[in-house]
Order: sequence, then C-alpha cells, then structure tokens
Amino acid sequence: MENGNQTIIKEFILVGFSQNLKICVTLFTVFFVIYILTVLENIFMIFTVIVSPNLHTPMYYFLCNLSFLDLCFSSSTVPKLLIDVLSQSLKQVRRISVIGCLIQMKTVLVLGGTECLLLAVMAYDRYIAICYPLHYTIIMSWRLCGYLTVIMWLASLVLYLGGLRGLKPLVFCKDNQLNHFFCEILVILELACGEMSFYKIAIVIIGFFTLLSPPVFIMVSYICILFSILKIHSVQGRSKAFSTCASHLMVVFMFFGTSMTMYMGQASFSAYLKYISLNYMVFTPMLNPLIYSLRNNDVKEAYRKTLNKFSITNPMSQFC
Repeated sequence: MENGNQTIIKEFILVGFSQNLKICVTLFTVFFVIYILTVLENIFMIFTVIVSPNLHTPMYYFLCNLSFLDLCFSSSTVPKLLIDVLSQSLKQVRRISVIGCLIQMKTVLVLGGTECLLLAVMAYDRYIAICYPLHYTIIMSWRLCGYLTVIMWLASLVLYLGGLRGLKPLVFCKDNQLNHFFCEILVILELACGEMSFYKIAIVIIGFFTLLSPPVFIMVSYICILFSILKIHSVQGRSKAFSTCASHLMVVFMFFGTSMTMYMGQASFSAYLKYISLNYMVFTPMLNPLIYSLRNNDVKEAYRKTLNKFSITNPMSQFC
C-alpha cells in the first residue's frame, strides 16, 4: 500500500536465529523440551498448592499467580517460536501480520508488567511475614491478597494498554524484517515511521512504574528483612527466614536483571536483544518452579505427598 513515496507495511518477517537445518533442528528440540517442562512444572505447582491444605497461605497463593503468569508468558511467544524454527528449517518465510504482531507485543507487555508488580507484592508478603510475624495473618488477609491481585493486573492493563492507546497509531514503512523471534516493542519501534518521541517518553514513564519502582521497593523490603533476621537469636530461625527469601531473590535477579539490561541498555545491547530475551521468555518460566521447589521444604513435601496420592489412586499403580 502506497502512502506518498512510502510503502505501508502490512506484515513482518521474523528473522529468528538461523537458516542452517542442523541448528534449526537443535533449536526446535531444545525449545520444545523447555516449553513442555515449563507447562508441566507450572501446572503441577498450581495443582500442588491447590490440593495441599498446608500451602493455603498468602505466600503460596502468590506463588500460584507467578506460575500462572509464567505459563501465560511462555505461551505467548514460544509456540510461535517453535513454528517459526520449523519454517526456517524448511526454508519458509516466517510471516506475522502487523495486527497480530501488535497483539503479541501488548500481550507480552501486560504479562511482563504484571509479573514485575507481582514480584514486588511477594517481597511485601515476605516483609510482613518476617518483620511482623504475630500480625501476619491479620495484615495479609485473603481480602488484601485479592485486592493486590486485582490492582497489579489492572495497573498493568492501564499502563500498557491504556497508556499506549492514547498515542498516535504506529505506521510501518521501513524494512519489514524484525531481527527477533517475537514482536518486541524495542525492535518494532525501530521500523516505525514518523515522530517516535512520544512513544519513547511513554516507554520511559511506564518503565519507571514497572521496571524501576518494583526493584527499589523489593530492595527496601529486603533491607528491612535483613535487619529483622539479624535480630533472630535462633540459628534455625535465621536459616528458615533466609531460605524463604532466597528463592524469591533468585527469581527477582533473573527477571529484573535481564529486563533492565534490555530496556536500560538498549543502545549497548541492541544487536543481542533476541538472545537476551531468551532468558526471561524461555528459560526463566521453566526455572522458577524448580527454584521454589528445590529450596523450599514445604513445597518439596507437598510435591511428595501429591505424587504419593496420585500413585495410590492411580488404577495402574497396582500393576507396578
């Protein structure tokens, strides 16, 4: 479609990773296994928390939310990635319409923004549990947990859908090749025509609420937690407090470390965006359930009981 001397683009081509057949087969196998593990691990985490009465606490309620978000986050890009890798191996063009690309972009932004806020909420939960243990059940009531869940989803929807909706619609008239495996907003803006300053300002403002504020809040929470832990005289008490925080901190470092590297250091890492994105889009959703299960005795015990219950109730178990 012509607009003056410019051609308006109606579809994008996702460049992906490689055209080499062996590399494509290897990548497909790796990504497929990781995605299946991601789905199974997160579904099993949610199922275990639901069927285990001893895990019916705010901490594990938010962990369920994290598993659900990771499941959605991974599913928003990896299935399309698998199809595109197969297309690459068959020397086919990996096309995606502009509308489909923008839908995927906004879906990823909303899910990512919600996860940023959720990690901050989980830090607040740990802060109350360790700093105010006697008042924990009163402060972290189920009503408050519900309110926090609704607020973080609404905030992300308003910021990424409402905030970007008020701007002038994007028009693409440059090269239609996206050097990425999904529709990443930083890459998409590089192909857009016209004045992009308003979009860049909007991204900075939204990034402040989702990429800067939550880490600062988490850091302040853990400083307070550290002082509270140092006041615990029991070695066992300190060890348990540290173990409940260690898993969350590992998840925080993995997610925010990659995200901030991408969005804050875009100029320095622009050529490596698609490789950096693999960490939080593909690997992190798979690793989160493992981190929480391997470092949490309550989750490990709940896993064991759930598996035992399944093996006992499974009709085929009598033949094993």
